[in-house]
Amino acid sequence: MPDIEKLRSEFLDLEFDRTGFVIEADRSVNVAAAFGETRTEFIDPSHPNFQACLPILASLASGRRLPIDFPSLGGISMDGGKAVSSLAPVRCGVPLTGRTHLHDIYAKSGRSGTMVFLVSRMQLYDDAGNHLASTDSRQVIREKPA
Repeated sequence: MPDIEKLRSEFLDLEFDRTGFVIEADRSVNVAAAFGETRTEFIDPSHPNFQACLPILASLASGRRLPIDFPSLGGISMDGGKAVSSLAPVRCGVPLTGRTHLHDIYAKSGRSGTMVFLVSRMQLYDDAGNHLASTDSRQVIREKPA
């Protein structure tokens, strides 16, 4: 079992990746439709408040999953899910910058043993520096069965 408090003190809240994105309107519309979105501001590019849908924000990925010097925890790595928090509309066709840091590290024990959760948070900003949204990606590392 890794020292969770040591990992938290060394790695939390330190930006380890910065990636640029531009979301294309037609791609966002397709994703919105696939998720059953019906609100016109997400499916009609001619709508005056047209914006990228939240599922497409969850699909954005930084160039790195973890800091370059983050230690290997061994075990079996799995996707633990995604979450998106919208602070302001994200406009299609606008350059965005995603800044990624480890937001949380914690452990839980269950029937399958100990699991370590790594929560990477990418904050999306426009060129003016406005924080538009945050996406959390959870990675679960389960200890290998004996």
